[in-house]
Amino acid sequence: MPDLLLELRSEEIPARMQRRAAEDLRKLVTDALVARGFLYEGAKAFATPRRLALHIAGLPARGEAVREERRGPRVGAPDAAVQGFLKGAGLTSLDQATTITDPKKGEFYLAVIEKPGRETLDVLAEILPEIIKGFPWPKAMRWGAASAQPGSLRWVRPLQSIVATFGPETESPEVVPFEIGGIRAGTTTYGHRFLAPGPIEVRRFDDYIQALEKAKVILDADRRKDVILHDARDLAFARGLDLVEDDGLLEEVAGLVEWPVVLLGSFDEAFLDIPAEAIRATIRANQKCFVLRKSGSEDLAPAFILVSNLVASDGGLAITAGNERVVRARLSDAKFFWETDKAIKLEDRLPKLDAIVFHEKLGTQGQRIARIAALAKELAPLVGADPTLAEQAARLAKADLVTEMVGEFPELQGLMGAKYAALEGLPESVATAIEDHYKPLGPSDRVPRDPVAIAVALADKLDTLVGFWAIDEKPTGSKDPYALRRAALGVVRLILDRGLRLRLLDRFGAADRGLGARAGADPADLLAFFADRLKITLRDMGARHDLVDAVFALPGQDDLLLIARRVEALQKFLETEDGKNLLAGYKRAANILRIEEKKDGRAYDAEPDAALAAQGEPAERALAEALKTARAEASKAVAAEDFAGAMRALSTLRAPVDAFFTDVTVNADDPKLRENRLALLNALRAATREVADFSKIEG
Repeated sequence: MPDLLLELRSEEIPARMQRRAAEDLRKLVTDALVARGFLYEGAKAFATPRRLALHIAGLPARGEAVREERRGPRVGAPDAAVQGFLKGAGLTSLDQATTITDPKKGEFYLAVIEKPGRETLDVLAEILPEIIKGFPWPKAMRWGAASAQPGSLRWVRPLQSIVATFGPETESPEVVPFEIGGIRAGTTTYGHRFLAPGPIEVRRFDDYIQALEKAKVILDADRRKDVILHDARDLAFARGLDLVEDDGLLEEVAGLVEWPVVLLGSFDEAFLDIPAEAIRATIRANQKCFVLRKSGSEDLAPAFILVSNLVASDGGLAITAGNERVVRARLSDAKFFWETDKAIKLEDRLPKLDAIVFHEKLGTQGQRIARIAALAKELAPLVGADPTLAEQAARLAKADLVTEMVGEFPELQGLMGAKYAALEGLPESVATAIEDHYKPLGPSDRVPRDPVAIAVALADKLDTLVGFWAIDEKPTGSKDPYALRRAALGVVRLILDRGLRLRLLDRFGAADRGLGARAGADPADLLAFFADRLKITLRDMGARHDLVDAVFALPGQDDLLLIARRVEALQKFLETEDGKNLLAGYKRAANILRIEEKKDGRAYDAEPDAALAAQGEPAERALAEALKTARAEASKAVAAEDFAGAMRALSTLRAPVDAFFTDVTVNADDPKLRENRLALLNALRAATREVADFSKIEG
């Protein structure tokens, strides 16, 4: 079957946009084809710094014919309805329609629309220009004389050529006939900008990828990454060194080169006096280079790996020397920053934070630090930390924001503060807290272990969340400019991973009071926000989201650790036969109650009359006794935080509930008996609420 080859060649595409752009191209084209009835065997997209490419295999040469029957208005309907039917069906008169008879409703017009299958080439010529014109680049530009005209082509960088061919392997493919922005699709592409800049004629994907390889272009980004990684490891090993691997940097560098050439540079060993993290940040951020370690050691080596986009005639000596000069200059700056910063104590930097606005409605960084310090001191006993150390660590946690090093490399915040704290001889827990209080930054980031760090990390995140809730700056949709979702997830992970017992509503209140005149956060709304974050975390751990809802629906549920334990016990219970049957019995009882309470206009929430139940059916008496015992035992177990025990207590209800619905008629003729039986069903509902709101449970 025929294949499609599409290449869009331009000036350099930013590395951060390439992989997403390739996926967008694949999805946009394949979705458009499928929407028109054209299925395919496989599709893969590629990106290099100068091109996006797409190969779709196994497309039909022609689409299938479509026969559609469209029912119209009743025969004799008003003319407006008839004309609308004709227009929608593409008919010019009723002579082109037929009629059908509905035994109940009479005769109706029917249009039989037959559409012949379209040539795939024509469909591609229709959809490709529209996709290119509306391509979803995060940022795009216009260029040249045409840019003055409204509606001119926008692309991430000036588009230079388009290859678009379609056809089977056994025949010469055809060019997809379209033109956009003055560029006509054809069969000509170009190789590496410097190593093979001449034109290349290509016909199909196999020719294309081989021709590019000869012209010093590796089309597949993952192959470029593999080449860089293995060559870097080999080059480091040959010098007795180990590569410090960096997935993010590897992805970025692979997007900067079409023909990667790995080289090794060096710098003066005296620069190793600078903290390793600062050296790595300097070399990574400014030169996009990898650092190296001494073999078998965590100590950095005075060397780095660079990736060139050229095969140089001198073996890369000039390229390496140029990078070494820049690295030397950058490291000289870093050394100056390091030496300058060391001369000033963190405590002495605090006045500068009073001049930095954190948020116009939440005050300065200095004011925020005072709030965090007070909150950390209050949290300390709850997490096993020394209150004095927690307060001290919180006061100094943001001081490195005004250091020279963090000013140059913001990603080193916290880490440099810890380095300076250690140099000053501050307690180890204080230094650790300064480094770790931002953590965890994501699901894969580690969680602080030191109690002082935990206290400061919680205080920092809770102050942020309560503060922005107080000024009504909450996340909306996909927008979360202040990373509040991440902050809440961080609190959830700290609590669950470290087994912390915190009443969140109390902590919200403490943080809100610290805001003074700015106070006013809605605790219930913020707790609901935490419920959503807890769902995400527990779902990732294998829990069901509806069980989180069922537990949160009970009053006073703001201890996340207990909620997680209760959800775990509830899920295990509902996986048993007793649990499944009790849930089914509960739902049956709840449905009956809902119907009868609506019909009678009242709630049956009084305690059932034991004496009246004793006069009824044996199953009725058994359920009344079982409910009394199970509810008491479940309540006692919950009070002792024995949630598994509470589930065991509820499990004893399975048999009497099953027997009740089998042997007892709820809507008895005797009004008092009926009322008492409905009260029994309400008692079942109340018994289950000792552990969760079963109405929130799916299934």
